[in-house]
Amino acid sequence: MDMSGTQRIEASREAVYAALNNVDVLRQCIPGCETVEMTGENEMAAKVTLKIGPVKASFTGKVTLSDLDPPNGYTISGEGSGGAAGFAKGGAKVALEADGDATILTYTVDAQIGGKLAQLGGRLIDATAKKLAGDFFEKFSAVVAPPPEGAEPQKKKGLLGKLIG
Repeated sequence: MDMSGTQRIEASREAVYAALNNVDVLRQCIPGCETVEMTGENEMAAKVTLKIGPVKASFTGKVTLSDLDPPNGYTISGEGSGGAAGFAKGGAKVALEADGDATILTYTVDAQIGGKLAQLGGRLIDATAKKLAGDFFEKFSAVVAPPPEGAEPQKKKGLLGKLIG
């Protein structure tokens, strides 16, 4: 599975890079994350529980950061095992580009899955992966660049909200 995207984050490139390397921030932002801890200079261990279609699995795995180029980006690679549910492994290239006072984060992901998860079908896996990435970046943006004090948080309008304005 390959996936890519961009996210504008209302924070400096240095702040975004620092947050991407902060286990407390990552723990808050990764969907289903139970633990993330540094195990070495550029290595982390994590435990994540996810429900993908009818399969709920807890994954334990390790993540390694390489090609470090602060504050421009890095490569992140990892692998996790979900027991009978299967496994996931892959990597992502993350690039950060200054855009005034904000940062444009670009990512390209390459991942492989096996076991029961692989039997669920590509469309379900792709849709779930895109939703998880969206959830991560929405939360990450909120943590790294919270709205100014007193500002109303933006609400996503449903059909009724669009009709009544």
